[in-house]
Amino acid sequence: MKIELNRLNDAVHFEAKGSGNVKVLIDGSEAIGGQGLGVRPMELVLMALGSCSSLDLITILKKQRQEITDFFVEVDGERREEIPTIFTKIHILFRLKGNIDKDKAEKAAELAVKKYCSVHDMLVGGGVEVSYTLEIG
Repeated sequence: MKIELNRLNDAVHFEAKGSGNVKVLIDGSEAIGGQGLGVRPMELVLMALGSCSSLDLITILKKQRQEITDFFVEVDGERREEIPTIFTKIHILFRLKGNIDKDKAEKAAELAVKKYCSVHDMLVGGGVEVSYTLEIG
């Protein structure tokens, strides 16, 4: 796996490119010259965790023939004060709608987050406390 970063201005605005030439805009905080032109790097970490676990959760639920009509995820991270300001706690909130069996969804979420999501394992291995909540409506 490989990505490319291309600096777009004289500050800290980048365009990242991964497989398939999909592009993501990245920018730093205003404190280091960022201008709000992209996602900040630590936000990308939260996005990686949320999307990794969501892809797995949806895949498992589809295999169980659960009907998902709406899927929303919110990921909230707490960071320590000292530098580097790494995450100490992260919470994922999954909100699902559809014809979904609650017991199947809870088991699927457990597997998705704690067994199949490699981003979760990297963060937990680094000492980050990761939790999640599942809401079905």
